[in-house]
Amino acid sequence: MDSSPSLETVYQAVYTLYHNPDPAEKEKASQWLGELQKSVSAWNISNELLQQQHDLESCYFAAQTMRTKIQLSFHELPVDVHESLRDSLISHIRQVTDTTNTVIVTQLCLALADLALQMSTWTAPVSYLINHFQHNLWPLLETLTVLPEEVNSRTLRLGSNRRQEILNDFQNSSPAVLQFLKACLTNGGENPQIHIRILRCFSSWVSIQAITLSEVLENIVVVHAFQILSNPSSPSGLHEAASDCVCALLLCLEENNDQPQLEQHLFQGVMSLEEAYHQSVATEDQEKSMNYCRIFTELAESFKQKMVAGCTPSRTHFALKILDLVLTCVGHHDYEVAEITFNLWYRLSEELYVKNLDTLTVVFKPYVERLIAALCHHCQMEPDHDGLLDEGDDFQDFRIKVSELIKDVVFIVGSSNCFRQMFINLQVPGVTWDASEAALFVMQSVAKNILPEENDVVPKVVEAILNLPENTHLAVRHTSLLLLGELCEWIEYHPQSLEPVLNFLLYCLQRPPLASAAAVALQAICSACCEHMGVHFNGLIQIVQSLDTFNMSNQAAIGLLKGVAVILGRLPTDQITPRMKEICFLQVQPLCELLESDVKVQKATRTDPVYWLDRLAVIFRNTSPSVQNGTVHPCRDVLTEVWPVLSKTCDKYQEDSRVMERVCRCLRYAVRCVGKQAAHLLEPLVKQMVSLYVQHQHSCCLYLGSILVDEYASESGCVVGLLEMLEAFIGPTFTILQEGGWEKGLRDHPDTVDDLFRLCARFLQRAPVPFLQCNSLQGIISCALLAVTLDHRYANASVMKFFYDLIHCGRNNESKEDFATRQSLVLAKVRENGQILTARLLHASVFYLHSYMLSDVADVIVELIQTDGDSMNSWLQQALEELNTNAQGHHLTATSQQIVDFHATIMKAEGTKQVTYCLKDFTRLFR
Repeated sequence: MDSSPSLETVYQAVYTLYHNPDPAEKEKASQWLGELQKSVSAWNISNELLQQQHDLESCYFAAQTMRTKIQLSFHELPVDVHESLRDSLISHIRQVTDTTNTVIVTQLCLALADLALQMSTWTAPVSYLINHFQHNLWPLLETLTVLPEEVNSRTLRLGSNRRQEILNDFQNSSPAVLQFLKACLTNGGENPQIHIRILRCFSSWVSIQAITLSEVLENIVVVHAFQILSNPSSPSGLHEAASDCVCALLLCLEENNDQPQLEQHLFQGVMSLEEAYHQSVATEDQEKSMNYCRIFTELAESFKQKMVAGCTPSRTHFALKILDLVLTCVGHHDYEVAEITFNLWYRLSEELYVKNLDTLTVVFKPYVERLIAALCHHCQMEPDHDGLLDEGDDFQDFRIKVSELIKDVVFIVGSSNCFRQMFINLQVPGVTWDASEAALFVMQSVAKNILPEENDVVPKVVEAILNLPENTHLAVRHTSLLLLGELCEWIEYHPQSLEPVLNFLLYCLQRPPLASAAAVALQAICSACCEHMGVHFNGLIQIVQSLDTFNMSNQAAIGLLKGVAVILGRLPTDQITPRMKEICFLQVQPLCELLESDVKVQKATRTDPVYWLDRLAVIFRNTSPSVQNGTVHPCRDVLTEVWPVLSKTCDKYQEDSRVMERVCRCLRYAVRCVGKQAAHLLEPLVKQMVSLYVQHQHSCCLYLGSILVDEYASESGCVVGLLEMLEAFIGPTFTILQEGGWEKGLRDHPDTVDDLFRLCARFLQRAPVPFLQCNSLQGIISCALLAVTLDHRYANASVMKFFYDLIHCGRNNESKEDFATRQSLVLAKVRENGQILTARLLHASVFYLHSYMLSDVADVIVELIQTDGDSMNSWLQQALEELNTNAQGHHLTATSQQIVDFHATIMKAEGTKQVTYCLKDFTRLFR
């Protein structure tokens, strides 16, 4: 936005956004207002809008803009206007009354808080705010609440030095805040909204430990919170705020567990809430039940380590009784209450797993047994439920979480014991179908852990499943099938059970509601029992031939084909080719019919080429025969016959990126399957990929190119053609990556960046010298330098891998061939680009990349140091000077000593791990 628009224009745009019925006009107004918010003129415009208070919408837009500008563009303001901005915000907030839209106030309070955190010249902001808002109680409470919350905001780049300075100031200001909250509580009357804000404010300050635990004991706000929680008639909003307050205290206690007096005080206070919990259950007030459950669970988490450490063979820790209270909540009739406790059980199981002491296991085993029993009950379907649970159903999702939890904790009670107990539940006289299904579901969760040689319970379970009566509820049959699949390793150990199991699965495949589950089980059994499945292969072929007559999902069909392909690869070599052709052409034939017809593509149906391409891909991917040197690969002729169909698919659907991605994926697995014996297809394949890429720039073509380089670049006769492919790819790639400027183009096309530099890295691994001598190398390096700051996980990883491989291939002397040439070419490129690469790596680490991405940066830095340490020493020094110079307008600069220490640590680092830790510590100074 070149010039500042008039206020009238802004009002009109805001009116259009909120009131114009035309979606196109709304979108146009939204984009225009978005551009306005990014402009420097937005500062003055939002200030004027707030002064005029023309209408609610314009005031909200102005408040939101002011908050966004302070949060993201604070550097645009000169230091000498910071005070006037502060005074202006305070003035705007003072104009607000209790009846005004609270959303506007919240935005303005957030803006003021973000300003206080970034404005380093504003000393003691908390005292200043308390003094200036004496007659505006709730805006002051709101501001004091969000101030601590914003300290650790990922959006605000405070830097660890400034953040520590703020925390110190907050700790010094906490007595004034506590005094203020006490006065509010004393003078606030019966207005529950004020009480909610007081509790929220206190929680906020406790959460960042600005209020120390020593100040909490007998604090009036804490006492008030427990009074609210003990009162069954407390309003729900107030009850939730009090719960949040106690949970914040307990979390803080967990992180500072050397406060025995406070521990006892909070422990007794929370335990006294048991009766209030039972009252909430009796009155069916689920929100309050969930609040109490959160508190009990948080207390257990805060005592977790002490409970584990304090238990010995002769005594147990007093806090163990809180687990009884947590299990009482797990027994609540609504599974959403039980789900609140899951993280506690995960963390407790981790602690016990690490300790690995039988004495501890004995102590906690009864609690986990009760937990599993309660979870089994929660997993029961409604007795009148017909059919199966719907995918994505909330209850279905809950059962998945239960299954994962049971897998994590079952070692405490023993998988066999759990399995046996569930089997006993099945044998209870008069057991209902829903209870049976839930028991089978739990058995399914632990079945993989059952020892294959178990001969007591599992044979009875398998026999019972194979002999289920015809009138068995569908859900019981469905879960039984999944259980059979999980018992695949046991079945592999007991091959005599294989044939009756396969017959049972074949029967279930023909029953529409059970077909998908039967296919999943059959896939698992095929994969686990592949040594015994060869004799059953003809039957599997018949299943594949009838695949589309079974009412199963395509995902289940693909899984079944995977299992069949695994077995196919284990057959005698002379049997593989005809069987492979048969299975592949069952997928190719309908694909050919689509190519000859004009039928409209409907996703995930038989009219979708992807439907068949995914099946074909899984066959090639999982057929891995053992091929002797000098013998013909049994899948080579199959690929030769399939290729023309795949080529025609590319031609017909060349504009559809989804189909193209699946074709390339299919070719990828086919080439990997056959390997170098598919070289006769290399020329036509490269020619078609280049042609399609020039026209449509599908990044999957680049990815397939990297596979071809990986397979064939070590063959001298293929290198020239592959390099020509790369050169043909470069032009169109750079064109799309420059759309709207390099920064925008790289950000908008991360898949292309990812696939381009994966392709280049493959060349460096397979044919380094020809690649290092190609004409496009410097252009590729320049593009990679620009892409260093891209915060897309996979794209950035590929860029870093490219730089790592580029530098490393000049040091890698495992292959003496061409080593001197490689070393010379790489050193020249490193010295030509080393300074800008180092600067951009540092800049990206500090300002753009997530911390988990820094290990890839560290790999490159280590390679630079080992390749040319003296140059790297000066490059890093210069990069640090530039970094600190660029940051001088902000509060987030590192100190001179911190910069010196960082430089020294990097240059002395002995490996990637040390450099990674150093980078993470350094970037915190700027975030």
